[in-house]
Amino acid sequence: METKPVITCLKTLLIVYSFVFWITGAILLAVGVWGKLMLGPYISLIADNSTNAPYVLIGTGTVIIVFGLFGCFATCRGSPWMLKLYAMFLSLVFLAELVAGISGFVFRHEIKGTFHRTYTDAVLNYNAEDEASRAVDNIQHRLRCCGVYNYTSWLGSVYYPSNGIPASCCFNSSDCNLDDLRNSTVAPSKVYHQGCYELVTSFMETNMAIIAGVTFGIAFSQLIGMLLACCLSRIITANQYEMV
Repeated sequence: METKPVITCLKTLLIVYSFVFWITGAILLAVGVWGKLMLGPYISLIADNSTNAPYVLIGTGTVIIVFGLFGCFATCRGSPWMLKLYAMFLSLVFLAELVAGISGFVFRHEIKGTFHRTYTDAVLNYNAEDEASRAVDNIQHRLRCCGVYNYTSWLGSVYYPSNGIPASCCFNSSDCNLDDLRNSTVAPSKVYHQGCYELVTSFMETNMAIIAGVTFGIAFSQLIGMLLACCLSRIITANQYEMV
C-alpha cells in the first residue's frame, strides 16, 4: 500500500506530461500545414531545390500526436511494456531534436550561403510571374528592401532592360512609375537602399541563439517523460501492481 500513492503521483504526472507532449505535436502539425500553404515560396529561396521541411513537420506532428495519446493510454492501463515502448519513443524524439538543433546551429553559415546563392539567382532570373519571383516581391515589400545588397543588384537581371527595377522596391508606390524604374539616375531616389540579404541574415544571426535554446529545451524535456515512464514501469513491475 505504500507504493500506491507513489504510483498515483507518477501516473498523474505522466498523464499531464503526455497531454503537453500531445499539444506540441498538434502545434508542429499546424506549423507544418501553415508553412506549406503560406511559406512555400519563401522556403524555396532558402533551399537549392524544393524542400520537404513542411512535410517533415506535418509527419513529425502527426506521429507525436499518436504517441502522446498512446502515452496516456499506457499510463492509464499501467502496462509496463507499453510504458517502456513510450519511453523508447521519447528517447528517439530526444535524439532527433538534439541532432536537428546542433545541425542547424553548426551549419548556419552554410544556410546563409545557400540563401545568398538562391536569392541572387531569383533576382537575376526574375520575371514577375513564377513562384520565386513572387517570393522576391513579397520579401522586398514586407521587409522594405531591394535587391541582394542594394538596388544595383537588379541592373544585371534579365528583367531590368525591359522593365527596370521591380515595383516592389518602391517605398511609395503612388510615386513610382515604369519610366522612373527604368531610369538608373531617377530610380535610386524612388526605391529602398537596404539590401534584403543583410536584413534576412541579420535576423537569422540575432534569433539563432533563441531558436537553438528553444529547440534544446524542448529536446531535454523529453528526458522528463522518459524518466517518468521508466520509473512507473519499474515500480509497477516490482510490486506486481495492477491498474484498472
